[in-house]
Amino acid sequence: MRRFLLWMLLCGWLVAPPNRAQQPQQPEEQPTVRIGVTVENVVAPVLVFDKNGSYVNNIRPDQFHLYDNTKEQNISVDVVYQPISLVIAIQANSHVEQLLPHVQKIGNLIKPLLIGDQGEAAIIAYDARIRVLQDFTSDADKITQQVKKIYPGSTSNRLIDAVVEGTRMLSTRPKNRRRILMAIGETRDVGSEGRSREALLGLQFANVLFYGVDMSRFMNVLTAPQPVPRSDNLPPAMHPMAPGVPATPTTVAQTYGLNGGTAEFIPLMVEVFKDVKAIFKDNPIEVFTKGTGGSEFGFHGLHSLEEAIQKAGEELHSQYTISYNPNNKDEGGFHHIIVQVGGHPEVTRVQTRPGYWLAPK
Repeated sequence: MRRFLLWMLLCGWLVAPPNRAQQPQQPEEQPTVRIGVTVENVVAPVLVFDKNGSYVNNIRPDQFHLYDNTKEQNISVDVVYQPISLVIAIQANSHVEQLLPHVQKIGNLIKPLLIGDQGEAAIIAYDARIRVLQDFTSDADKITQQVKKIYPGSTSNRLIDAVVEGTRMLSTRPKNRRRILMAIGETRDVGSEGRSREALLGLQFANVLFYGVDMSRFMNVLTAPQPVPRSDNLPPAMHPMAPGVPATPTTVAQTYGLNGGTAEFIPLMVEVFKDVKAIFKDNPIEVFTKGTGGSEFGFHGLHSLEEAIQKAGEELHSQYTISYNPNNKDEGGFHHIIVQVGGHPEVTRVQTRPGYWLAPK
């Protein structure tokens, strides 16, 4: 009898369904996470011109009006000079070897013409590497010495990656400083891991103003040394573009840094943010300057380079700085900025950043 009972218990245990707690749990479906960026403060550098192209000064804060997607904003206009934090990113590859001696001579112009006594500057050199040669300093001698030490490297030109690094460095600076990034090099990129879209978003959210000082591509093609033959073990994205650029209006503007207006640029800028297509592939400098409200200057020798640095300095020290906390953050997508000036009939043009991108909620 005992054996029969034991046999029955054993059979019952074998056929009984396993405990629910022991059943493998099906993974729960995770909710989709949307990542957005909250804009707390927008900084808009503003230049005001008269009909002769001269800067208009002495405009009172109450005479500025800023519209964000047609909605007027409660703005703050800084009338006290804000010190500058500047990152200068310099192309240092073999393709621009003949122009680097000119660049090495402009270190002593950075403090008096660009950052002033209260400013600070950092120096980046880029080819296949991104090298921080000098962290932020106000010491003019250190800045000059590091610029002199720049030497040509490989054939790569990681411009976009250098902009990303410069933006990261500037994002650590205090908010009461004006953040400026200046790139001295060609307008094309060869070998970057990053993309123009992400780099521009970083510039905008960090409130960085971008300036491009463009090396003449035509001069570089004529003077670039012949590459030494070697085994080709680079991935496709690391290969330099073939020499020779057709003289079309687009390539001339890219080469000499002609900076058009921003109104016609806005539709293209929206395409960049939507990542619809790879536009500005050959000239990320243009999307960075126009996308932040900066300017492009071109040079082909020492004299024109010094003029470009001087013009950039004049522009930096003639800007008004407007900041505001948007009252329409619930509007996703591109926010178009318009600045108007009242009480000054001589004003014919106002230059500022065209807008910024706010991720839809």
